[in-house]
Amino acid sequence: MWIGDFVRCHTVVRLLRTRFPKSPIDVLTTTTVAPLLDYMPGVRKGIEWDLPRKRLAFARHRALAARLRPEGYGRVLVMPRTWKSALAPFLAGIPERTGFAGEARFALLNDMRWGERALPRMIERCVALALPKGATLPTDYPLPQLEVPDAEVAAWRQKLGLTAAGRVAAFAPGAVGPSKRWPASYYAQAASRLVNEGFSVWVLGGPGETALAAEVGAGSDRVRDLTGADLRNAILALAAADVAVSNDSGLLHVAAALGTPSIGIFGPTSPWHWAPLNPLAAVIETATEVACRPCHKPTCRYGHHRCMREIPPDRVVAATLAALVVDTAPA
Repeated sequence: MWIGDFVRCHTVVRLLRTRFPKSPIDVLTTTTVAPLLDYMPGVRKGIEWDLPRKRLAFARHRALAARLRPEGYGRVLVMPRTWKSALAPFLAGIPERTGFAGEARFALLNDMRWGERALPRMIERCVALALPKGATLPTDYPLPQLEVPDAEVAAWRQKLGLTAAGRVAAFAPGAVGPSKRWPASYYAQAASRLVNEGFSVWVLGGPGETALAAEVGAGSDRVRDLTGADLRNAILALAAADVAVSNDSGLLHVAAALGTPSIGIFGPTSPWHWAPLNPLAAVIETATEVACRPCHKPTCRYGHHRCMREIPPDRVVAATLAALVVDTAPA
């Protein structure tokens, strides 16, 4: 259900395409992240099905099983480790059901995998499920890919009146949890600097980031609020932008998988654990010692938020401009 995790799992799709080149691959998806599948090579289709997170809702799982059964799937990878995530594949009678042993799912899975806790990152856990049991993990993973047709980007820009000439910087100031958000006032300063350099700035995010967009773009007609409920809008904006600046959030993964030069700002989280698999133009962390980081907490436990507040806007602007110089340099 999380955008970044969903993008990461395209690595699994690419591994499965190599192992089973003649087998179609479908992905169970929430409505929110479903637009990503339209741009993921190797995916035949998505099956949209929203399930409640904090209750079983057995009737919804049974209905999902009824939706899956006519597809005639031969195998399923159950990526989450929860008991209920394995229920619908079991009820649908999918012959091979692979997953880790979390929450005592012995009756629901028949290709049980062990050792999940010994794998430090989510990507290793996902990849392990895509490989034969006992296989050694590869040293290099195929990177996630998102491919957006140029014609679709052009039509989107035309529709929204975003056809003005000049470079575009896309900002993603939101994140799950306030501690992962670089201050909106810093984004506003960075936007002002880039506008003075001739950029247009597009602010992206969900409906919850609309207030952030207003703060970032206050008083500037060169800063456009593109926040909203439709993830496709953000995907197309990131495909169209010349550079992206983002907190540790799902949109950073989208930008990197699109190949847009991306600046990732990391405060309480570790880039080694949570940065996109795709290379970033720059990883920005505080240059001063902050003893409590990385804490991976959604809210700063001490209230000072130094890990983000001590990253100055000038440093992010410099990295943004440098990314474009590198990206446009002759080969």
